[in-house]
This record gives sequence, structure tokens and C-alpha cells, in this order.
Amino acid sequence: MKPDTTQAMHILIEQIKSALPFEVPEHEICAGVCVGCPKKLMEYISSEVEYWECKLENNEKPSLLDISDLARVGSKVHRSMVKNKLV
Repeated sequence: MKPDTTQAMHILIEQIKSALPFEVPEHEICAGVCVGCPKKLMEYISSEVEYWECKLENNEKPSLLDISDLARVGSKVHRSMVKNKLV
């Protein structure tokens, strides 16, 4: 039985959206001391999520590697947000 990668990607995107501070205004993200650049990291993960949402809307199927890559990036961004006390 082949895994449903489309459904897995949808679930991953929802997890990323709920775990990261997408709703936090830029002036709050850039306040205080930065470990890395949380603003740029949020812009990057946001563009990756939007990219995959668009591909899924066009009925393109992600591979397991695509899911793994997005999960890895999301995890790294989340760790940075924790270090910056934004999560």
C-alpha cells in the first residue's frame, strides 16, 4: 500500500502553521537580541509553505523526500523561534 503523501503534506503544513508565530507582527519578531534572523527564517518558511500549498492546489503529489525536507526546515525554524523566545 502506497502512502498518501498529499494528505501527509497537508497535515505537515497545518502543524507548521500552528507551531510557528506567523501571526506575530514584524516589529515584535525583530525586537530584542536575535539568534539568527527570525524575520528571514519566518519569511523563508512562509514561502516554502505557500509553495507547497500552491503545488497541492494544482494536484501535484509531493514525494516522501519533499515531506521530509519541509519537516526538517520547519523543525530548524521552530528551534530558532524557541531560542528567540517567539514560541
